[in-house]
Formats: sequence, C-alpha cells, structure tokens
Amino acid sequence: MSPVSSFLWTYAVGVKVLLSQLLSRSFSLPAGNHENQGELSVSRIVKETGNEKVEFMYLELASMQSIQQFVQHFKAKNLLLHVLVNNGYIRWPVNQCSPGAAAVMLVPQRNTADGFEEHFGVNYLGHFMLTHLLLDTLKQSGSHDLNSRIVTVSSATHYIGELNLNDLQSRHNYSPHGAYAQSKLALVLFSYQLQQRLAAEGSHVTSNVVDPGVVNTDLYKHTSWLFKLCKWLTSWLLFKTSTQGASTVIYAAVSPDLEGAGGSYYVNGQKVKSADISYDEDLQRKLWAQSCNLVGNPERHQCAS
Repeated sequence: MSPVSSFLWTYAVGVKVLLSQLLSRSFSLPAGNHENQGELSVSRIVKETGNEKVEFMYLELASMQSIQQFVQHFKAKNLLLHVLVNNGYIRWPVNQCSPGAAAVMLVPQRNTADGFEEHFGVNYLGHFMLTHLLLDTLKQSGSHDLNSRIVTVSSATHYIGELNLNDLQSRHNYSPHGAYAQSKLALVLFSYQLQQRLAAEGSHVTSNVVDPGVVNTDLYKHTSWLFKLCKWLTSWLLFKTSTQGASTVIYAAVSPDLEGAGGSYYVNGQKVKSADISYDEDLQRKLWAQSCNLVGNPERHQCAS
C-alpha cells in the first residue's frame, strides 16, 4: 500500500463525529475498544461522506499490550499520520454492564489489567503511551508547510484537579471526582510538555488541548440520581450534542488557522487560558518522568527527561 495521509481518532463508544472536512483527501482510522460500534461508525462515515477510505482498528487503552499491538498493526500499513486525536474514555467491563455501554467517568475504585487506577490509566497513561509510540510516524509525516497535529481532549474538570506525584494511582483516600479531575489535568500538563519538546527539537508536529464542553452522552452514568434528574430536565438547554462537542476537536485537528501553532487550550473554537498549575514546567517534567517509569515505554529516547 502506498503511503497516504491518515487521521487517527481514538474514541468513546457513542461519540458521533463526522470528519468530512478531512476525509476527502485522507485515510481515516477510528480506533476504539468495541468492534461492532466501530464498524457501525465506519459505515456511517462512509455513507455520509461518500469516502470509502475509512477503517476501524481495535484499541484498548486500558491495556499497554493492546496499545503496542495496535501501533504495530498501524505501522505495518505504511501510512503517514498527520492527525492524532486522543479522546479519553473509560470502558465498562463486560461483566458489569450490557454490551455497548458508552463512556463513563467517576467510576468506583478499580484498576486496569496493568494495575493502574482506571481514570489515570485509561484517560491519561494510555494516551501517553500511544502518543509516544506514534511520535516517530507523526514526525516523519509532518512538513514545514503541513505540520502533523496531536489533539488531546481534556475537560473543564482539570481546573479543579490536583496532581499528587506521591500518589498518582489514588491508592489513599480515593475519590472518583478527584481521580477523574487529576487525569484531565495530567492530559493538559502532558500536552504542554510535549509541545515544548517537539518545538525544541524542531519537529514539524504540534500538540494542543481541547475542551469539548458539557456533552449529552452516557458519560454521567456514575453521578447521583439528583444530578441525573437535573440532567434529564435541562440537557436540551445546557448540554451540547455529541456533534457540537466535536466541533472544537475538528477545528484543532484541521483548521488552517492553527497551522504550526501548539501549546494551547481551546474551548468553543477559541484559545483560552487553562488552569494556572498546568503551566508549571517543573510539574510537567516530573509527571513526564513518572509516566515514563510507569508505562515502561520501550521508546526510551522519546521518554528521556
């Protein structure tokens, strides 16, 4: 297969994103951990855009082995990679829900197969590992006139997040809210530090963060019954549709306005200031180093302090 540009989207089941702005000239690979829903997403994209260069690839962000296998399969296709969208989610174990459950947050305390606290392991470490393993391809694909882009999806929850470097796994005093907020803050810190490193080495790759807003999905499965009632009553007014929530992600991924621009946080298509702590470069570097140790990243040259 001859190299063509590709758009890799790691997604939550239930996220409905139409990438027609990019699909006209690309090979798109939605990646997720539910094959049936993934294939349905592919069919919908093909049907609504008329572009058949779309393929689903299985990826389980809760498993370091799955991430490594995914990257191996992707690289075997000999594709260029111009856009990587890291869209965090948490999968329900099959024995705890019906098949096809959507993304959730605020889960009870539990670990991934690799022993990581689930919010931190899936929302953050999985994307940290995936991004590192694809960096070489992203760098090879970018050029001076057309940079490759890494778009990481966080949320406004990061503003109240606290990063405990002595207990990243939330082993002590576990709080679903705290663990979720910490994982979202970690994504912002990682994205900024990645941009600094990419810029320092002159890579034609940019890294930005996006907040899609409050989207009406099944993400709130673990909230209280009172919150669910309020959500049911007000979602039509206060919540975005999944398509609306995807708009800023698509903007960061393909807009010519952001060509060559990285290290920023976007909400509703606008650049805004993230939490003050997210700009702490010392904290960024310490998180980076600990993350490398936790995942045992085989790409040691990319994980250097």
